[in-house]
Amino acid sequence: MLLEECFQLGHISRLHGYKGAVVAFFDTDRPEAYTTLESVLIENDGELIPFFIEELSRNSKGHFILKFEDLEPDQAESYIGAELYLPLNLLPPLSGKKFYFHEVLNFSVYDKNEGLIGTLEAMLDSGAQPLFKILNAEQKEILVPAIDDFIESIEREKKEIHLILPEGLLEVYS
Repeated sequence: MLLEECFQLGHISRLHGYKGAVVAFFDTDRPEAYTTLESVLIENDGELIPFFIEELSRNSKGHFILKFEDLEPDQAESYIGAELYLPLNLLPPLSGKKFYFHEVLNFSVYDKNEGLIGTLEAMLDSGAQPLFKILNAEQKEILVPAIDDFIESIEREKKEIHLILPEGLLEVYS
């Protein structure tokens, strides 16, 4: 399986006890959706390797405690910091204004008043709020906050995002 066919579920943060179990942080709003996982994928030298889960539980902080099959206690420490992946087809489908960042890439982006703005090139998520990185017809970059107040609709079948932007926002990029 290729990394492009997967999403990052979380990462291993530390050891749990001395029998080879690890504590994993799952970066999700719905951790209960992952309480019956049978395996995860871990990247190793550019390849995704399946790790089968022998035991899975949650600690008092909501993190997951994982014990992998065939992973000896002395090997577990080497996986601290490792990112955990799952195939994209395991993501629960979203509807309405909710979306996964990867699913809206290359969508056409429209503003209610201005019409076609451009194509969504990337999602930037390094600050207080995620940003749509849009390339217009002149290949100029436009950054728009990806917030509910600005999103009118997402039409997945048409690969379109419809926005209602405040006056003056697009003029900054003229």
